[in-house]
Amino acid sequence: MKISAISIFPEYFQPLQLSLIGKAQEKSLVEFNVKDLRDFTHDTHRTVDDTPYGGGAGMVMKPEPWGEALDQTLTDGCDLIVLTPAGKRFNQRLAEKFSQSPHLVFACGRYEGIDARVTEYYRSQPRYRVHEISIGDYVLNGGEVAALAIIESVVRLIPGVIGNPESLVEESHAQDGVVEYPTYTKPAEWRGLKVPDVLSSGNHGAIATWRAEAAQLRSQHAERD
Repeated sequence: MKISAISIFPEYFQPLQLSLIGKAQEKSLVEFNVKDLRDFTHDTHRTVDDTPYGGGAGMVMKPEPWGEALDQTLTDGCDLIVLTPAGKRFNQRLAEKFSQSPHLVFACGRYEGIDARVTEYYRSQPRYRVHEISIGDYVLNGGEVAALAIIESVVRLIPGVIGNPESLVEESHAQDGVVEYPTYTKPAEWRGLKVPDVLSSGNHGAIATWRAEAAQLRSQHAERD
């Protein structure tokens, strides 16, 4: 898979050189590159924003540098992901969908967002799939943090990235609305709290039943909280 990001703060993406995602790049399972939006400006101040039509607080990112950057980055059949609080809520199903894409391109807006015509224009081009995505009902300073979260959730689903692929089957949100059961390790007792006896019983059927019931109970608590 190829992953690209466009941002005025390309340094934000340095953590992608670490841990499993860094190893995935070393093994050529993933190719990542980031472009500085300011490289696509043509004035002395490398301006990427301007005041909004109709008035209002804040600044809006200009369409011209975004158009040049995206024209140079997008490839046939790619998925353009525009990060915005007004977008569709990201979830595990979307992570699975995006993990099948040959090329993900993240447009990381700042300020009051990207001029709406940018998304409108590329959505009208049949060569690309365009998605406006949010990672939750809150506002960030920019799209970089959201892009990092999505990239990590997607890349770990690519075959060969996770050492034990079975760990992907039982984890939280592998089934709609169900989170993973509680997990424990040694010692058997810590600060007066004991590991449930069933987990050391050797009875795999009983363990499976306990885990299924614990997962359902935990999921119900998560919904209430």
